[in-house]
Amino acid sequence: MSWIPQVAGSGFDVDNLPLGIFVADGRARPGVAIGSYVCDLDALVRGELLDEPALAGAQTLNAFLAAGRARWSALRARLQSLFTDATGEERAAVEDALIARTSVRMQLPIAVRDYVDFYSSIEHATNVGKLFRPDNPILPNYRYVPIGYHGRASTIVVDGTPIARPTGQRKLPDAYAPVVGPAQMLDFELELAFLTGGPDTAHGHAVPIDAVRDHVYGYVLLDDWSARDIQAWEYQPLGPFLSKSFATSISPWVVSLDALEPFRVANRAIDPAPLPYLQPRDDWAYDIDLEVALQTAAMRARGEAPATISRTNFRHMYWNVAQQFAHMTSNGSIVGAGDLFGTGTISGSEPGTYGSLIELTRRGAEPLVLPGGERRAFLEDGDTVILRAVAVAGDRRVSFGEVRGTVG
Repeated sequence: MSWIPQVAGSGFDVDNLPLGIFVADGRARPGVAIGSYVCDLDALVRGELLDEPALAGAQTLNAFLAAGRARWSALRARLQSLFTDATGEERAAVEDALIARTSVRMQLPIAVRDYVDFYSSIEHATNVGKLFRPDNPILPNYRYVPIGYHGRASTIVVDGTPIARPTGQRKLPDAYAPVVGPAQMLDFELELAFLTGGPDTAHGHAVPIDAVRDHVYGYVLLDDWSARDIQAWEYQPLGPFLSKSFATSISPWVVSLDALEPFRVANRAIDPAPLPYLQPRDDWAYDIDLEVALQTAAMRARGEAPATISRTNFRHMYWNVAQQFAHMTSNGSIVGAGDLFGTGTISGSEPGTYGSLIELTRRGAEPLVLPGGERRAFLEDGDTVILRAVAVAGDRRVSFGEVRGTVG
């Protein structure tokens, strides 16, 4: 138990300790969420309560992520000690470093060096595939290889950043030629993303799947905003481009693998068995509950809370993070601190567990009916999408917070 007030049951207790970058008094610096507070890690380093030079004066977590797993675990252990056992001068110094989370502004936790998004929920792939290929929803390669695409690191934004509706080419089914204009089928995608660290991998050398844990620090929530009508026209033959590169939102707090250790569960069975380089000995699935909420402009005007439109769980992903990372480096590609990897949309197999509107509404054919009677096939200007995630096991509760964005 922590001596800091309002910690128990918050999801941000000593079992979690997520890291982020906050701005207060006009200055960005690293912090850790503890209860309803953020603890200023730069202040603890300057006060010699923490021995972690990568956090001194840091405006991103990149240098700390590059420091590697031993230093990641050492910081976590030291913070747990300070937040549970500190007395006297140490406790007073920690208290001086606590700032109410409601009074700070969060920014991106890392300078994103590179960004890849995977497509690793077979339920999502099946749900979407049925809309376009009812007789053959899953393409033959899906069960053999983790599929992904390279996105734009420059348009990754933090929670709360407004989302501008993208413009692009669209072609209606019966039209002779495409037109240029604002996307009419704007969608969200519910995802997690993992952040990598440690030294850069060696160019030309694959990372063995059982060494992946040394290269993955932890997770954030990710919303892969998608313009479905632009995507439908552009994706053949090379896949998503402008339909996804206009904005990708992530949550500000990074939840470590160490914090998620109690929530590890058995890997999903894959059939046929993966090739040897994609067969981990450890479990990489996690029991994490996720939900999507939607609030329209009219709902806000009436003072109505966001409506939950989907609930699902991360444990059922077909390709796990270790397989994604091992495949990414299998051709000798370099991965290092500050790289971001989306897991792909997280969907279940039942209505109400889908991680995107294209699934929830069957590509607009069956619009959602919201509590006030409004209907949504795709997102309209003024709509706010909120993604949340929490892992719960017994009396342990680890929250990812949320990531939200408002269209307009």
